[in-house]
Amino acid sequence: MTLTYIISGFAVGTLVGLTGVGGGSLMTPLLTLLFGVSPAVAVGTDLAFASITKAAGTFTHRLRGTVEWNVVRLLCYGALPAALLATLALKYFGGLSKELGQIIRYSIATSVFLTVIAILYRSKLMSWINAHPERQLHGRKLALATVAAGAVLGVLVTISSIGAGAIGATILVLLYPKMPAAHVAGTDIAYAVPLTAIAAIGHWWLGSINWELLGSLLLGSVPGITLGSLAAKAVPEKLLRGILATTLTLVACKLVL
Repeated sequence: MTLTYIISGFAVGTLVGLTGVGGGSLMTPLLTLLFGVSPAVAVGTDLAFASITKAAGTFTHRLRGTVEWNVVRLLCYGALPAALLATLALKYFGGLSKELGQIIRYSIATSVFLTVIAILYRSKLMSWINAHPERQLHGRKLALATVAAGAVLGVLVTISSIGAGAIGATILVLLYPKMPAAHVAGTDIAYAVPLTAIAAIGHWWLGSINWELLGSLLLGSVPGITLGSLAAKAVPEKLLRGILATTLTLVACKLVL
């Protein structure tokens, strides 16, 4: 089974390297559906996985100067307290109970559907925002909206481990339409590091991290991400995002049926 986990980590890592999104959206449902891992353990393990991989990504983006640290700070103002409160709520409502597992399962499905929408309509949303500059937020309103978005993502990521990637990047595009694509990616990864780390610590406290599973996934994902990143330029982005959106839709449907 360890070899299967490594192969799965490699496959997900490759797809993430190719498309830039879909890590949590694929890994958490994969663990629950294919390997029978309980939803709570799948979420906790994936959060630990994300915190480690995104830390490496943040280091690279920092060297390239593609992180908007002022935006990262605003997102963290909302996301980190929300993650702590969501963790306490999980503890209060029973931690690993069967009922909570079902709630997490449906939250994963909802998050996956939101990710699909973000993948399919991100370019259209960006075009609409750029065509209506009067609708863009500025100053204090923009800062408050960023904090609020961080809070929503903090709850979503803590409960389901999904949302920091495609959904987070889409929110950044909507709020900061003039931000370069590389900076959107770097900022999205950077704020997710403390968020996923805090959420992972919370799930460790709840006892919902499988460390052996985590190690196996990392063994596969690191070379997978490297390979996917190298091959990304050779494969049409539209095709890749279509494949990813289709896969995630099927996963979400399976989760709710």
